[in-house]
Amino acid sequence: MRKTGLFLLMFFCVIAVQSQQYQVDTSYTIKSTFTKLVKKHPFITIPELKPNTDVKESFDLVYNKDQNRVLHFDAFVYTKKKKNPAVIMIHGGGWRSGNKNQMQSIGKEIAAKGFSTFAIEYRLSLEAKYPTGVIDVKNAIKFIKDNASKFNIDPDKIAVLGCSSGGQMAALIGTTNNNPIFEDASFKSKSSSKVNAIIDVDGVLAFKHPESSEGDMAAFWLGGKSNEIPENWKVASALSHTDKNTPPVLYICSSIPRFHAGRDDMIKILNENKIYNEVQTIADSPHSFWFYEPWFSETILYTTRFLDKIFK
Repeated sequence: MRKTGLFLLMFFCVIAVQSQQYQVDTSYTIKSTFTKLVKKHPFITIPELKPNTDVKESFDLVYNKDQNRVLHFDAFVYTKKKKNPAVIMIHGGGWRSGNKNQMQSIGKEIAAKGFSTFAIEYRLSLEAKYPTGVIDVKNAIKFIKDNASKFNIDPDKIAVLGCSSGGQMAALIGTTNNNPIFEDASFKSKSSSKVNAIIDVDGVLAFKHPESSEGDMAAFWLGGKSNEIPENWKVASALSHTDKNTPPVLYICSSIPRFHAGRDDMIKILNENKIYNEVQTIADSPHSFWFYEPWFSETILYTTRFLDKIFK
């Protein structure tokens, strides 16, 4: 009986470990952020979208399995055309919180304008440090390209869009096309992770910069403070990689300056290389503005107008 009891105890311990391999931070949500922002901005509302028969929705599709960790994405596919530009979407949350569900409304609305959009799950800092999440998204891009016909996309018209920390990641992904530092050689794919446009929604472009502030969440994701691991702080900054090969960029900005750190320096490099770029600043807006009306519609307008210019 003692042996049986010990066996059962060990069995349930193994099950418990397997069922919770990583912590989840649920502090950053659309509702909790709304509760904070509505006090200063009483006119804001959470968008309510009507179903669109031209958009096919698919949830929790698998793009990778890594050591028993399954990574998913949601797809919103415009069905009236067989070859749409694609938008890869990266949620925010300080590289620690948030989830792909937060990009569903944006994805649906952009898809309705003639695109295929994809909200990506990636590993956050409580589970895996930099650059794992960046590599995850690049693997998702490869998978989606491999299945281009299934998702009605043109693999040569791929934009990456991110909000807040997701915006930082989007800019880094777009400025490191084919950079081996951020590529997973073990991921089986016939496609590259190259993207053809960047949309950075209030994400910093340089971690160590006169305009930036050294945050604890960035330090936690990057594996230490800037004086401890300066190379990570430099290499994780999109500004460090911006050059003649950087694709066109749209910056959608709040009215809070610290989220724009490195932007003007990046624009200078883009202009020197005659690379199209555009800045849209939403007046008197807080960070996380993209979740709420009236800023949600403004974000969609700037995004789709930029995508039409670049791809259509």
